[in-house]
Parts: sequence; C-alpha cells; structure tokens
Amino acid sequence: MARTYLDFERPIAELDIQIEDALAEGKDVTDLQAKAAAELGSLYAKIGPWEKTHVARHPARPHYSGYIEALVSDYTPLAGDRKFGDDHALLGGLGKIRGRSVVVMGHEKGTDTETRLKHNFGMANPEGYRKAVRLMDIAERFNLPVVSFVDTAGAFPGRGAEERGQAEAIARSIDRGLSLRVPFVSVITGEGGSGGAVAIATADKVMMLEHSIYSVISPEGCASILWRTRDRAKDAAKAMKITAQDLKGLGVIDEIIAEPVGGAHRTPDMAMKTVGAAIVKNLEELSKKTPEELIKSRREKFLRIGRSLLTK
Repeated sequence: MARTYLDFERPIAELDIQIEDALAEGKDVTDLQAKAAAELGSLYAKIGPWEKTHVARHPARPHYSGYIEALVSDYTPLAGDRKFGDDHALLGGLGKIRGRSVVVMGHEKGTDTETRLKHNFGMANPEGYRKAVRLMDIAERFNLPVVSFVDTAGAFPGRGAEERGQAEAIARSIDRGLSLRVPFVSVITGEGGSGGAVAIATADKVMMLEHSIYSVISPEGCASILWRTRDRAKDAAKAMKITAQDLKGLGVIDEIIAEPVGGAHRTPDMAMKTVGAAIVKNLEELSKKTPEELIKSRREKFLRIGRSLLTK
C-alpha cells in the first residue's frame, strides 16, 4: 500500500523515494536510511499542535479493529443496544489481553471509502453509546475490567441521532463509566472529540498516544466560532491545549504513551505493542483496588479536573 505523507513530512517522502530507487538498483542504502531516520526524528521533535492534529487523523494510524487484532485474543463482538439497533461506529465485545479476560470497546473509523462509510467515520449514534452502557453493565456483572479505545471527531450530529436522544445517551454512558465497580482503562489513540470521546473515557486511567489530540471541539470548529473562518484552525489548535503534553500538564489525562519515531502510522505494529504493554500495566495496578476505592478515586479525579481547569 502506498504511504500517505503529511505536508510537513515532504522531506522524508523525498528521502524514501531515493531509498526505494536505490534498492531497486541494488545499491547500498545504509547512509540514506540513517539520513532519513535523523530527518524523521528532527521533524517530529518540533511539531506543534496543528501538525499533531494531522498526525492524529492520519489514515494509516491504527484503528479499533487493528488493536483488536494485535492485542485481543478470543474476541467475541457484541452488537446492538437492545432498544433501536446496532451502531457500526462504536464497536465492542469480550476477549482476552495477555490472558486477562476483558470487555473492550472503541470507535472504528474504517480504512477505505467503503469501511469509512459503513462505520460513519467513527461518529457514533445514540445506539452506539447505549451499546457502551450495555457492555459496561456486562463487565460489572461478570467482574471484568473495561478497556476502551477512543478515536472520534465527535458523536454524530445528524437529525436522527438528536431525535433518538444523542445527548442523553452520552450522559448515561459517562455516568455509567463513573459508577463502574471494575477497573476501567481508556486510550485516546487518535482524535478524542468532545462528548463523543468522553462518553467512553471516564476511566480510572486515561492515556493518550504521544501525537493524539483531545478537545471539546475540533480546531476548525473552534476557529469558525471565534474568527468565523476555518483558516485560523492552526491558531485555535495552539490556544485550545489539545495535545497529550498539554493535557498531561493540566491533569486531564494520566499518562502519555510514546509513539515510534515518525508516529504510530509509520510503524503501527510497534505502536500497538506499546499500547498493549501500557494497558496491561495499568490493569495490574487497578486490580489491587476494591470497587469502592475505584469509584471514589475515579469520581474525585474528574471532579478535580473540573475544579483545576476553572482556576487556570
């Protein structure tokens, strides 16, 4: 599959082409590869919030289905909310991560035109969030930890979604996450957009991949409101503090998961392996807490975030 390069990655694209041409001619590429690796490291060491926004949205970045294939064994998907139907943007089921039985759920964006349309670009309807509540109910009933993978621009804002109670479904999913009596770990793997992300991220431990973003609105949406033009999206991204580094400093997230040099889209297998290790580590720590301790610390954490942000 042809690699997709972001605008700021053009110097790397040129070097990669030179490497491919040299390989085709049977030439030694050691020096070119070293130069490309150094250039890649230099580029990613200085990217800002707007560049990270594009990295978080990269089409080759691992999605829910990739994480399931790489990390979860004996996966059994569960469908439907038992009220309206099944949502294909928010998926979930039962499985095992390194031998530990878990309930997993997450947003699926799709990888090509057909699957992106099927999964509604990762924007869930109310039935998706009611499915999430159902999955959390199952987790508590059978004393299984919950792992969620967040990657959405936001909940679907269509008329049908609003008529079926989108805001109410999100609120109930948030509330269910806060009241869970089992360990809950969430990873923001790409975009974490607004209530559509928070609905499955009210976890004991909220982690973000190094180049993912988490925000109340997209930079483009923010710019359209503040300056009435999407052309100021870069300014909005900087002002909104949407990066993992900013949010760790603000106390909104608990941990940053390092990505391979060049982003998770460049070496997805390595990125997913790192995510898996972080999930296992946190589940082991949380398993030592009682249900009462989990609920208390989780609620206090989110209340603390609100109080802290109000004073900043």
